[in-house]
Amino acid sequence: MIDDSTTIAPAPIYSVKNTHEKPQGSSFANSTSNQEIQFQVLKQAIHQELVGSLDLASAEGLTPQQFQEQLKPYVSRSINDCRGELADGQRERLETELYEEMFGIGPLEKLMADPSVNDILVNHPHEVFIERDGQLELTDVVFADTTHLLRIIQRIASSVGRRIDEVSPMVDARLPDGSRVNAVIPPLALDGPKLSIRRFAKVHLTLDRLVENSTMTRPIADFLKAAVEARISVLISGGTGAGKTTLLNALSSCIPDDERVITIEDSAELILQHRHVARLETRPANSEGAGEFTQRDLVRNSLRMRPDRIIVGEVRGVEAFDMLQAMNTGHEGSLTTIHANDANDALMRLEMMVAMAGLELPHEVVRSYIGSGIGIVVQISRLKGGLRRVMRVAELNPFQENGRPSYQLNDVFTFKRDGIDADGNVRGAFETSFDAPRAISRFNELGIDYDASTFTKLRQKFNRNKGKS
Repeated sequence: MIDDSTTIAPAPIYSVKNTHEKPQGSSFANSTSNQEIQFQVLKQAIHQELVGSLDLASAEGLTPQQFQEQLKPYVSRSINDCRGELADGQRERLETELYEEMFGIGPLEKLMADPSVNDILVNHPHEVFIERDGQLELTDVVFADTTHLLRIIQRIASSVGRRIDEVSPMVDARLPDGSRVNAVIPPLALDGPKLSIRRFAKVHLTLDRLVENSTMTRPIADFLKAAVEARISVLISGGTGAGKTTLLNALSSCIPDDERVITIEDSAELILQHRHVARLETRPANSEGAGEFTQRDLVRNSLRMRPDRIIVGEVRGVEAFDMLQAMNTGHEGSLTTIHANDANDALMRLEMMVAMAGLELPHEVVRSYIGSGIGIVVQISRLKGGLRRVMRVAELNPFQENGRPSYQLNDVFTFKRDGIDADGNVRGAFETSFDAPRAISRFNELGIDYDASTFTKLRQKFNRNKGKS
């Protein structure tokens, strides 16, 4: 595995000078200790020396654990040779991180091992942020230099059969644990490689858990559960990191087990709480520009797979037209998400996406498709302080306006903000409409157990107050 006659003489390489670039104007440039950067440079030097001594032919067929076991004596020898370069207590850390450097994703491994970290955002080799509980935090994690960061990015890309270089300077990938990775390198990234890792909880939140953490109320959860059971198609809208995918996963548990579900995603991140699921994922074009399969291709193909419901992880383009067609031709109860700041904006974006299909459909036809396909729009947001709230649950009701098809959103539940508390979190309360939604009649027709007293009590209270005035 390693040529034992090769003498690993790292001393000339291990001398470290503080010449590594730092982002101008960054607060991190002042707070990062030179000692941590020097440690990463030292680790990289040992790592490169070991890699240069590897006999890869003899390592073929070994498991990572077997390979790591055979490496131990050579790693120990390399660390002994640089004993003078190590601070107290760094030997054990260096040995652990060397293996992470060779088999994992280097300095980011400890962040990946922390279940409370939701996002890892690398702006610069010496500037790594994380998101925890909805808040961004600057970490003490650093890379040795730009080359070190680029090597980790290339390893992630190659591990999933993707490439990233000057010809293809952007990549979307997925780690074995399901985490979504996006990387951009020069020339698209002007001041060095950028890496973003979106992590997903191993224990997925249910509707009950979302009620417990106040993302929604029990009446909202009960209404959405009944809507999914009644095969009413739901559109979930929100910004980045708002919790759209989390809510979609939670709603999937309400789909009856005897129904077949097809999921379609750009980068697979849905882990549905349902028994009968067939998962599809898009594929980008290869280096020759061939072999691309888009979400639209997969939506069309899914119709031949005998689905009861189709779930599109995020609708963002011309596939919106095919998805609406499916919803209007026997695949009611389908679910999808969309990026939008508000429920009304979500529907306008949907109209524009259908127009992008190039079919030159009249606006009235597009609105008719949306009005008959989508039943409920749920807006979810991440508020100041990191709290996530369902801001609006609205029923989409189609109607005729001057003989032309149109639709309107009627609020069922809303969250009204009321300032900021002492901890910097948004204050507010959930409100319920006193007008019972039209969906309740569908619940009754299908024999779905749903308690509509929430609305009737509010209506009675409203009428009493109106009579007093």
